[in-house]
Amino acid sequence: MSLSDRLNEDMKLAMKSQDKFKLSVIRMVRAAIKNIEIDQRKTLEEQEVLDVLNREVKQRKDSLQEFEKAGREDLAENLRAEIAILMEYMPQQLSDEEVKAIVQQTIQEVGASSKADMGKVMGALMPKVKGRADGKVVNQFVQQLLN
Repeated sequence: MSLSDRLNEDMKLAMKSQDKFKLSVIRMVRAAIKNIEIDQRKTLEEQEVLDVLNREVKQRKDSLQEFEKAGREDLAENLRAEIAILMEYMPQQLSDEEVKAIVQQTIQEVGASSKADMGKVMGALMPKVKGRADGKVVNQFVQQLLN
């Protein structure tokens, strides 16, 4: 079952079970996907739908940090719940050890030796971890290992 089909089925289930919160989150994601499909005049492929989901999670994580800084725990709790729902549709996330191993392997593959090679490393690395690891975490490991 494709990700789009899964979102549609889960939306129907949320309607039947009257889970208004989950329904609103799924509708929001489907609307974002539909907007891109309209802009591009084509049906999105699985990877493109995953990119939309990734972007939505990232936006919420950024907002979550801001709400936590401002002491708005009520809004932060709401965002945590939205992130949890969205993460159900994301591929299994890599652990820190797995990310570190992939970073080390990629550094060896491209022959990087200093921070000047960071662009080469990130360019080769991001397609390997796309959707399965946060870019900030990957960036931190690259910086750490190139020092």
